[in-house]
Amino acid sequence: MVPTTVTSSRRTVISVLVALGLAGIAMVTLGATGVAVKQVNGQALAILEEVPGPDDGPTCAVDKRYVDEATTGMRPDVIEAWNALRAKAKAQNVELCVNDGKRSRSQQQREFDKAVERFGSVEQAKKWALQPETSMHVKGIAVDIQPLNSASWVDKNGGALGWCRRYDNEKWHFEYDPAYITGGCPALLPSATGN
Repeated sequence: MVPTTVTSSRRTVISVLVALGLAGIAMVTLGATGVAVKQVNGQALAILEEVPGPDDGPTCAVDKRYVDEATTGMRPDVIEAWNALRAKAKAQNVELCVNDGKRSRSQQQREFDKAVERFGSVEQAKKWALQPETSMHVKGIAVDIQPLNSASWVDKNGGALGWCRRYDNEKWHFEYDPAYITGGCPALLPSATGN
């Protein structure tokens, strides 16, 4: 006969696992964002590009100058790839912080407008922040990783998991594409404008 406390413990563990499984299914059902998308009768659901990412997050554990945003709003395959990359880094004692991840079109437009103000022209701003229609942050496949030594680790190790740095002037910006796993990372562009 099995003691009652062992049976109760097993039931508790099984109940917790079932609850976690149901929560995971709910996240996938809600678009992996953790929130339902409001739908107005007769209108299509919001597309991924309209889903906002967090504007802030908890402080990065290894460098208090940065935040570590949640991956809210990113595509489910990108979140899965990010979690795999983060686990690989952690296994090598490297902490990765998402200083900036998913952005909606309006969030990206604000970033672009700030860059125009800072750099004095649209052309100069485009080297550091793209307009919403071309931003990979808006598409939900890009992250800005901090601190820079962590970004350097991803630059050396991320390609095997589909994460590649795309711009020479942004040592923190990485994009996910499963084709990078087998095809390798493409050559760096000088900036987001390609020059």
